[in-house]
Amino acid sequence: VQLQASGGGSAQAGGSLRLSCAASGRSSSDYTTAWFYQTAGRQRDFVAALTRGGSATYNTGFVRGRFTISEDSAQDTVYLEMNNLEPEDTAVYYCAASNAEIYYSRRHLPGQYDYWGQGTQVTVSS
Repeated sequence: VQLQASGGGSAQAGGSLRLSCAASGRSSSDYTTAWFYQTAGRQRDFVAALTRGGSATYNTGFVRGRFTISEDSAQDTVYLEMNNLEPEDTAVYYCAASNAEIYYSRRHLPGQYDYWGQGTQVTVSS
């Protein structure tokens, strides 16, 4: 499975960006796709995850209702719609995918994912 992340860039505080994670080579009918973010010197932290069946999980303390994860199954692409951006959202965002559905309480763990995209930089200025 290959994941291609895109859509990062620069935005002003209060603005919006939409990240895309295009998957190819998937053979499993059950999977979970997620977004993580990482800033310099820190570990990779969870943003949101979505199962093939449509169950979404969010890092509510970070997202605070501003981001939405969704999927276009026909395109095998998962999106992260980011609204009301803040400078604290500045990070490299990675998409990740598993070969099976991940139980909701474990979706925030990077070790649960089998594949990772290359990361896309998001920079939010005040």
